Amino acid sequence: MEEQISKIKEVATSEINKATNTKELEEARVKYLGKKGELTVILRGMGALAPEERPIIGGKVNAVRDELESLIKEKEAEFEKNELERKLKEETIDITLPSTKVKRGSKHPLNRIIEEVEDLFVSMGYDVVTGLELETDEYCFERLNLPKGHPARDMQDSFYITEEYLLRTQTSAVQARTMMSNEKKGPIRVICPGKTYRRDDDATHSHQFSQVEGLVIDKNISLADLKGTLEVFVRKMLGENLELRFRPSYFPFTEPSYEVDVSCFKCGGKGCNLCKQTGWIEVLGSGMVHPNVLKMGGYDPEVYSGFAFGTGLDRLAMFKYGITDIRLLYQNDVRFLNQFDRLDR
Repeated sequence: MEEQISKIKEVATSEINKATNTKELEEARVKYLGKKGELTVILRGMGALAPEERPIIGGKVNAVRDELESLIKEKEAEFEKNELERKLKEETIDITLPSTKVKRGSKHPLNRIIEEVEDLFVSMGYDVVTGLELETDEYCFERLNLPKGHPARDMQDSFYITEEYLLRTQTSAVQARTMMSNEKKGPIRVICPGKTYRRDDDATHSHQFSQVEGLVIDKNISLADLKGTLEVFVRKMLGENLELRFRPSYFPFTEPSYEVDVSCFKCGGKGCNLCKQTGWIEVLGSGMVHPNVLKMGGYDPEVYSGFAFGTGLDRLAMFKYGITDIRLLYQNDVRFLNQFDRLDR
């Protein structure tokens, strides 16, 4: 049996060394070391040997097994090295060839507007605050002086999830939460950009759109502060030579309230199709914070006053970049988005 083991070792070593690929190497391993391999057969037949011969034969078989396994591993490492060298040779890159230009993307027009607005107001000392898109009726309406049954709710076709929860119709809910979270009831100066949702869908309205609202609360805040702030905001975003016009309006959460128009930046106020021949374009709503809103936010309206304003970021983007259909902002059409690449050059 010892001669048989030596013969198996000699033949197996020769076959392993002659193997030229992993398939041949695996066939040799199975032939001699597998479950039905020649060395395994010898081990299974050791029961027929005398007790004193079993450890001798078993030791020789295990020694040969270890030598063959080691040889197989060396051969596998050799194959892997050869394969790596082959791949490196095949995949060699000629670095002297001209490079292929990779087309870079650009910022979405809405992201551009949001960043511009945030940069402007941060430079004026405002904080940027974000909030929940799934809001409660309390913060979306009631704390903004819109109790249940108020007729002004009809102007905001809302997406209600339950009787209590809805997708926010305006970022004013963030203002209400900011007032409530200000435990010291000190001054507030924030803007609140974010997505809002209403049941609209046409060329100038979308069921999802972006807003930015501003809130300032402090002692001795007046309409003059609001007007000065909006002049800086509008002229920075739409043009330095624009004029503002305040028209009395109604919003439940401000009193007095104003719609703000700017002189048409396309025709300079002379009248065109954009401004419908009026020379003016409506851009935002604003007003002095209603005393009831201050009270519900924990502020004494006899001590504190404030102003608030809000505008659609989509609307600003349409005005600034001459976009005629709001839906283009959300369709991700590459032909449309490619037009803004030039702004990064």
